[in-house]
Amino acid sequence: MKSIISFDLDMTLLDHATMTIPDSALKAIDRLRENYYIVLGTARDMDAPNSSVYRDIICPDAIIHNDGTKITVGDELIYETFMPKELIRRVLEFGEREGLAVGWLTGTEDYFTHPENVTEIDLLRWGESRRNFIDPWEALDYPVRTMLYVGREEGAAKIAGAFPELDCPLIASRLGADLMEKEKSKAAGLKRLCDYLGVDIRGCYAFGDSMNDYAILKEVGCGVAMGNAPDELKAVADYVTADIADDGVYKACVALGLIGDAYDQE
Repeated sequence: MKSIISFDLDMTLLDHATMTIPDSALKAIDRLRENYYIVLGTARDMDAPNSSVYRDIICPDAIIHNDGTKITVGDELIYETFMPKELIRRVLEFGEREGLAVGWLTGTEDYFTHPENVTEIDLLRWGESRRNFIDPWEALDYPVRTMLYVGREEGAAKIAGAFPELDCPLIASRLGADLMEKEKSKAAGLKRLCDYLGVDIRGCYAFGDSMNDYAILKEVGCGVAMGNAPDELKAVADYVTADIADDGVYKACVALGLIGDAYDQE
């Protein structure tokens, strides 16, 4: 029976320096398909317009979207849950009061308190900002699975202190954090997917680079941290590979015996 190999997207498969997936990673995934279910486990909704292009390049068998709050197998939705409106309201009120950028995005629209903070971080990271800011209170009119904080670490710590019901793992750049209910995570999503597919989670692999990958790397049989991951994530990984820009996914698959080393000869 097939097992699962789960990949985070941003800075695990998708290199933000080039906004492309390295050819070596795609080679590895193609070779893995025969023996493993290929799964994306990400903070993104991979059906959103700015993410579906990568979904269609990778062609996963299943996706754990939005940190485990939505799960699809092929075109079938097998699980979905949303944040309570009352919790969303309190987080937005806190962001407005404390001068923090908190909110939600769809891929085409950005619903944030203090959008000027988001622009500042965008300019710091990318040298430009191409946001389409919308009144964040309109988010209450839509189903929201997870929220997002954009800013420096101390802001994430403030939110975590004020909302014990939330997990606030930092993103890879440490200039923001995912905001999700405590019982929701990529690990919880993978457990649901394993139950659905009849797979033992102890035989699964997971690749990640950010603190929202912490639980899933601990839960699976073999957790792989990218070389560009923070030290806290590397500490719980079973294997630490090279950076994303140095063919980290491919090198880990070879080192772990998941694929043969024939890439250089092709």
